[in-house]
Amino acid sequence: MKALVINGPNLNMLGIREPGIYGSDNYDRLVQICQEAGAAQGFDEVEVFQSNHEGSIVDKIQEAYGKVDGIVINPAAYTHTSVAILDALKAVALPAVEVHLSDVSAREPFRQISYAGMACVKTYMGLGFEGYRQAILYLKQYLEEANA
Repeated sequence: MKALVINGPNLNMLGIREPGIYGSDNYDRLVQICQEAGAAQGFDEVEVFQSNHEGSIVDKIQEAYGKVDGIVINPAAYTHTSVAILDALKAVALPAVEVHLSDVSAREPFRQISYAGMACVKTYMGLGFEGYRQAILYLKQYLEEANA
């Protein structure tokens, strides 16, 4: 089984960007956690991708069609603005789990809508890097149940 983890804008700045909200661990540590969690769940491969560009994220979702079994996605700021990412997730129809490092439901009013989340089977928020581990675990369970 293969999983794709997609991270949106500014997540490459983890450890630098607002550590009071996003923590002090850096992006390399996040990649390591995702790959370790995937290996622990028996995924043959966990690819981790990050882009600050909406179109690149849409392209990556489309490229996943027929190549991966599921997606974990943190669209970051595009969560609240990108119908294009929503449409790409719906188009490929792969199981997707949404992750947010912070609890976006307790933040600014403009963060209260998640377009990408409308195409996801579950959302984890406010758990920091642990949310990725939980999302990968859930994705594995979801895929096993779907294939049973």
